[in-house]
Formats: sequence, structure tokens, C-alpha cells
Amino acid sequence: MNPIIKNILAVILGFIVGSAVNMGIITTSGNIIPPPDGADVTTMEGLKASIHLFQPKHFILPFLAHALGTFTGALVAAIIATNHKVKFALGIGVLFLAGGIANILMLPSPIWFTVLDLAGAYIPMGYIAGKLVTRKQ
Repeated sequence: MNPIIKNILAVILGFIVGSAVNMGIITTSGNIIPPPDGADVTTMEGLKASIHLFQPKHFILPFLAHALGTFTGALVAAIIATNHKVKFALGIGVLFLAGGIANILMLPSPIWFTVLDLAGAYIPMGYIAGKLVTRKQ
């Protein structure tokens, strides 16, 4: 397969798989840690209106969704990419970071979560995934 096509495929599949992991965790998170009483988490407006009711425990699974989604997507991209595997994994991290920034702008969250999420869930996970793949080779 042409290396350019393979690298494009790496980014596309990394994004799709990472997004699926992220959404899978977010979708099931309410069953693991129920939202606060009176919180409507089915819409963005409901989340905005009830975010003040959330305790730190309610932010654990969203952080894990962001981190594990990014890690999985970056891992897929690094495995598929023909060269510059760490750069492709970091590219997925940057792509998910852009989504994280957009999410923070749309849905206000506590400062501690914003800092933790933006600093720990995206670029570090992309880097770790890229290094994991290159170390095995």
C-alpha cells in the first residue's frame, strides 16, 4: 500500500477508534457513577444548568474517556503509520486536544478539571502511545 495512503488511513482510523472509545465510556459513565439528583445530562443545556451540582467523582469518567480515547486513537495511528509513528500519535493527541478545548468552551467546568484534562488527557497520552509502539519495534 502507498505510504501516504497508509498514513492518511492511520489518522482517520485513529480518530474514529479513539472517538468510539471516548463516547463508549461517556455513554456508560452514568451507569457507573450516577449523575447528581436533578441533573439532566442528556443535553448540553441540561449539563450547563446542572454542572454546579457535580462533585469531583463525577469528573473521573469524563477524564478517563478523554485520556483513554486519545491513547487508543493514538495507538491505532502509530501502529498503522508507516513512519514517524510518534508524530502521528501526537497528531491524534493534538486533534483530541482541539476537541477538548472546544468542549471546555461549550461546557464550563471547574478550573481544576479544565487544567487536569487539557494538560493530562491529550498530548501525554498521544506521546505514551507513540513511544509504546516504537519501543516494541
